[in-house]
Amino acid sequence: MRRPWIRKYLPSRDAIREHKALQPVRHLLLEPELWHLHRRSLGGAFFIGLFCAFMPVPFQMLLAALLAIFARCNLPIAVALVWITNPLTIGPMFFFAYKLGAWLVDAELTESRWEWSWQWLGTRFAAIWWPFLLGCLVCGWVAGLTGTVVSRLLWRLHVIRRWQMRREKRRARPRPRSTRGAALVVPAGGIEQDGTR
Repeated sequence: MRRPWIRKYLPSRDAIREHKALQPVRHLLLEPELWHLHRRSLGGAFFIGLFCAFMPVPFQMLLAALLAIFARCNLPIAVALVWITNPLTIGPMFFFAYKLGAWLVDAELTESRWEWSWQWLGTRFAAIWWPFLLGCLVCGWVAGLTGTVVSRLLWRLHVIRRWQMRREKRRARPRPRSTRGAALVVPAGGIEQDGTR
């Protein structure tokens, strides 16, 4: 079920195929299943996009695209959701993941703030890698499952609303007069055929 209201917010097929990060998988982007929008593809795309958004790896879009191709999910939504991690949100998201991971493994927080630079990561990553990675995996898993459940609920509500609108339109439509059981009136002179009797 394709809807114009969601299409205007998603990147187009050509924009995704021409993106530099996706050039290695460009030939795989011709599958029609990757562009369809239905309940299963929407839920899968939400899981993949939100999970990949929490992965501390370069080329998150490429990872999301590969997973969407493998799982036959909606590619534009999976790739678009990765942009939840952007220059404004990456610091707070990853610092929260680090704090969560440290709490889960009962480790002491060695960092009070998060700097997102290669120099800082190079000097501090050895001390924080395990709680940080665990926190990212847990956050990605929870965000992906939550996104899947919410997207499926919204899809279900959308389908119910569409059925209700169709039912109301049918009820509002005037019913044609039934000719069932009506008597056939024959003229007194009988039925004429081809002008002869």
